[in-house]
Amino acid sequence: MERKFITTADGSSTIYLPDLDETYHSRHGAIQEALHVFIKEGLKYTLEEKPDLNPISILEIGFGTGLNAFLTCLESKKLNCKINYTGVEAYPVTADDLLHINYSKSINQGANESLFNTLHTVAWESKQDISEGFSLLKQQKSFNDITDNALYDIIYFDAFGPRVQPDLWGEAVFKIMFKALKPSGILVTYSAQGNARRAMQAVGFTVARIPGPPGKREMLRAIKI
Repeated sequence: MERKFITTADGSSTIYLPDLDETYHSRHGAIQEALHVFIKEGLKYTLEEKPDLNPISILEIGFGTGLNAFLTCLESKKLNCKINYTGVEAYPVTADDLLHINYSKSINQGANESLFNTLHTVAWESKQDISEGFSLLKQQKSFNDITDNALYDIIYFDAFGPRVQPDLWGEAVFKIMFKALKPSGILVTYSAQGNARRAMQAVGFTVARIPGPPGKREMLRAIKI
């Protein structure tokens, strides 16, 4: 599938798929979106609710360009907490794709470029220690093949949007997500689509619409009560 590389409103890059008319991240700002949806409303929200939680286990649905893992790794140092991170991706980006991604330069003038590269060059299918407080397990498989049971405190749900892949936003997938979370665990996603919200509720989540990132009025946060 053809891929193009575009610069979003905050200066950070993302991948655009013309055949689907879909981007990996918000055109209003890839980094801004990730910081708001996953770091602020996912990781930091969890630590506010559970300040003694350490380590924290995170599952990312759609590892993609590695942006969310990169930001979470950086945040683990600031927050002085240990994070065990699992990223699931059916179609990993290529080394050539990564040449067009500027996240380390956008965040800190390239000072963290080696860290970003490490996230992509470590082996798949085995847990890797990326830094003192951050481990990464990358798994190449379909989201439907996840069988984890009560392993995660947070799920970053960052699949392609419901318009493009509606099957990833139905009850079958959210039932898998619900099972994978620990009790009182949360799922956060950039989408606020009504059908997705109702599918989450149907499998047992308590779902809240909360303010979204720049360019988006709302997003969803779901809790496994």
